[in-house]
Amino acid sequence: MSTEAEIESPRAEPPNRRTLRPLLLRLHFYAGILVGPFILVAALTGLLYIFAPQLEQAVYDHELHVPASPVSVPLAQQVAAAKAELPGSTLASVRPSPSPTDTTQVIFDTPGLAESYRHTVFVNPHDGEVRGVLETYGSGQALPLRAWLDQLHRGLHLGDAGRIYSELAASWLWVVVLGGLVLWWGRRRRRRLVPGRAAKGRQRTLSWHGATGTWVALVLLFLSATGLTWSQFAGENVGKLREALSWETPSVSASAGEHAEHAEHGAGGHAHDGAAPVTDAGFDRVLASARNEGLGDPVEIRPPSADGEVYVVQRTERSWPSAQDAAAVDPATGEVLEVVRFEDWPLMAKFARWGIDAHMGLLFGLPNQLVLAVVCVAVITLVVLGYRMWWQRRPTRDAAFGVGRPFPRGAWRQVPPWGLVLLGAAAVAIGWFLPLLGVSLVAFLVLDALLAWRRRVRA
Repeated sequence: MSTEAEIESPRAEPPNRRTLRPLLLRLHFYAGILVGPFILVAALTGLLYIFAPQLEQAVYDHELHVPASPVSVPLAQQVAAAKAELPGSTLASVRPSPSPTDTTQVIFDTPGLAESYRHTVFVNPHDGEVRGVLETYGSGQALPLRAWLDQLHRGLHLGDAGRIYSELAASWLWVVVLGGLVLWWGRRRRRRLVPGRAAKGRQRTLSWHGATGTWVALVLLFLSATGLTWSQFAGENVGKLREALSWETPSVSASAGEHAEHAEHGAGGHAHDGAAPVTDAGFDRVLASARNEGLGDPVEIRPPSADGEVYVVQRTERSWPSAQDAAAVDPATGEVLEVVRFEDWPLMAKFARWGIDAHMGLLFGLPNQLVLAVVCVAVITLVVLGYRMWWQRRPTRDAAFGVGRPFPRGAWRQVPPWGLVLLGAAAVAIGWFLPLLGVSLVAFLVLDALLAWRRRVRA
């Protein structure tokens, strides 16, 4: 729930009572104080990114849109016009215009561009006119504005070092959320879902913080989990886990030799020798073959990049209902060699696709974006309220500056022994899977121990 600096004032527990609450209070307090700024930045940059698709449609209207016309030129002619625009680049893929008012996007690998960046030539499908050339980013074909906002949210434009901030935020967010929920709902209160109107001062701030956090908790847990899939360190472990559990996203093979091997063992199949075709079926025939297999717009066509490879046609629809069907097409004959349907994907691969698209605000369109915007505003509010509670509990009420006391050390002594064992094992396992959470937790424990030692020495 958040990044609050403090959930409530420390209360003395009976000396003989074993409880986890004091430890949770201390953990929630310090996690909010230390990680709150990272979560705040993630919410602010995420709020800017949410409506980037609509912004780029307006900003790049000339490149993306054309007047409708009943006639069009062959796709191969559109690709040829794009190649003439970037003679030193290598053709990577083509996205035919999905409607009469959209341009065809011809995507190139250009030497010197940063990783995941490409040049895209926008071609009028009706007359072959080049409408413009832009740098695009990632599989979502983010145009410069959206790409800039994406990198701001992902790493503050600081490269790999900047991505540490977003991974720290995602790694600790779920810990703070779950801890806050336990603390807020663990005590008897008449108002849990709505702020208390009669409360004043810090208690009023607390009631707003707790109620707001409860309403957005599930979405925050979802954003934390999906955000970790993109992270630099934890993302690798997520990928290994998906591979071990066979949750990987299926895809068609780009190798003609592999399809030929399948054909040799099939009934009535014709083997392909894997050599470079004497003739090329071309983009128009490949697209027509994919259409016959039910691959409707929008699609992306990846041509063979080397001898012995095939055309791969992939649907790119990421809104609900998702459409990620893919087909492998023989470059010599235009025959469809293999089709992978989204409906046949493993369930966890579908969940991964849906989760990422919902995190980006793409899955359900505008309603998805509005929910994320509300949650981002709620997170910003939670962080501000958390720090306000910390300030409201400052030792001298009349002081303009100062903050509240931290929760006392030694809270672990009130946890039952079996609870300490379970918590220690869980911390080790989670710290290994989420390295930045583990490293930052160890760093805090070491720093806390050093401060306690220093205090004893001074005493």
